[in-house]
Amino acid sequence: MSPRSPSVNEELRRRSRERLLQATVELVAERGYEATTLGDIADRAGAARGLVSYYFPGKRQLLQSAVHRLMHRTLSAALEREPSPSGETAGAERLARAIDAILGLARDEPLLMRTHMAGILQAEGFVQCPEQQRLAELLRDTVARYGSCDVDQDYPLLRALLMGAVFALLIPGAPMPQATLRAELFQRYDLAWELGVPPSGMPPDGTPSAPVCRLPGTSQSRRSK
Repeated sequence: MSPRSPSVNEELRRRSRERLLQATVELVAERGYEATTLGDIADRAGAARGLVSYYFPGKRQLLQSAVHRLMHRTLSAALEREPSPSGETAGAERLARAIDAILGLARDEPLLMRTHMAGILQAEGFVQCPEQQRLAELLRDTVARYGSCDVDQDYPLLRALLMGAVFALLIPGAPMPQATLRAELFQRYDLAWELGVPPSGMPPDGTPSAPVCRLPGTSQSRRSK
C-alpha cells in the first residue's frame, strides 16, 4: 500500500479535529463542563485520547474552540438562509440575522454558552483559534455589508455588545428577556423589528418599526462615502 499523500493526511487531521469539537459541545451541553473529561470527549469522537492533547493544550481551550465553531456554523446558516438578503435593506437584514442567531444560540444552549462565557473570564482569557478567526471574519463581513466606514472599530464593538447581551440573557436567577435585549441592539443599530427572526408579540417601546439607514449614533447614511 502506497503512503497517503499530504493532502489526504491533512484531510484526516481536519476530520479528527472536527469530531473532537463536535463531541465537546454535545457532552458539555449534556453533562456540564466539570462532568466532562477529555477521555469522554475522545471516546465520543472515536479518537485516541492522546489526539486531544495533540490538537488542544487543555479542556478550556478545546471548549472555546468548539463553541466558536458552533457559533460560526449557526451564524453562517442564518446568513445563508433563504430568501437571501437583497435590496436597500440587505445589510440591515444580515446584521439582524446575526444578532438573532447569537441570541438564539444562547437561548437554545444555555448551559453550553454559560460555560463558554465563564471560561472567557478565566486566566486563559479569549482563545485565538481557527474557529474564532472564522467567526470573526463572518462578523466583520456582516459589519462591512451593514455599511460601516470603520470595520476595525465597529466589529469589536459589535462583538462586545453581543457578548454582553448573551451574558445578560444567561445570568442565573436574573436573566433579562431576549426580546428586551434584542430591542436594545436593534435600536442601537437602527434595525426594524421585522428584520431577522422577530419573536412573537409586539416589539418593546422605542424599537424602530421600519428600516432606516443611519449608522448608530450618527445621521450619516450607511451607504454614503
